[in-house]
Amino acid sequence: MTTLQGSWIWYELMTPDPAGSKAFYEAVVGWTITPGSAQTNDYGFIANADGGMTGGMLALTQDMADHGARPCWLGYVGVDDVDASAAAITAAGGSVLMPPRDVPMAGRIAMVADCCGAPFYIMTPTPPPGGGESTSFAALPNPGRCGWNELHAGDAARAADFYTGLFGWTLPDAMDMGPLGKYQFIAHDGVMVGAILPRQPEVPAPLWCHYFWVDDIPAAKDRIEAGGGQIVNGPMEVPGPLWIVQAIDPQGALFSLVGPQ
Repeated sequence: MTTLQGSWIWYELMTPDPAGSKAFYEAVVGWTITPGSAQTNDYGFIANADGGMTGGMLALTQDMADHGARPCWLGYVGVDDVDASAAAITAAGGSVLMPPRDVPMAGRIAMVADCCGAPFYIMTPTPPPGGGESTSFAALPNPGRCGWNELHAGDAARAADFYTGLFGWTLPDAMDMGPLGKYQFIAHDGVMVGAILPRQPEVPAPLWCHYFWVDDIPAAKDRIEAGGGQIVNGPMEVPGPLWIVQAIDPQGALFSLVGPQ
């Protein structure tokens, strides 16, 4: 990560069953998940096999569910100034779902939605002593890190304008998917970080789908099913050559994996 503004820096699982999610994802992805404690306000942490951090795990309470929260994965986009970015997001047609607030020893965050309703976080992190950069995203295979961020947009062209204007993302050549529309790749600092595509009818609402690296997709598929997850797409081959699988975990959160066969 050379530029904070527009970088994917953290991924968060919201789950009603942290213990069940820990067991499932440790078996499927190979993460080490440290449960939340009183010292962390019940916020857990997800570590890669190499010791770097991928993200966190937030317990989904009944009160949160009563206010519309559901099991899901949410990504964090780094920004230089959370308050200014929240205002810019609103001016660009997005919305602020949770106003800016400080998280002790982590930074300042806000939950927002883009111009078509897809939720995500923005964050200005507080670097640890001596500095430090996010280890959450890796463009090349690195088991446990996120390798791709895919927006299923309510209006793909409008979403592309929204994100490029706010975060400085660029738009490499798109891939034509025929009747499904264009698969518009997105890059940050010259690195491909994901894509934007038109939301299809089977996707209930605009959302970001995050793909985590594993070292063997067929084996990961077997682990998903053995752990009580549900395969919704794949395995299927994508350019790379790589393979992907999309699934719903036992607690109801959609997630995706990418890697070799």
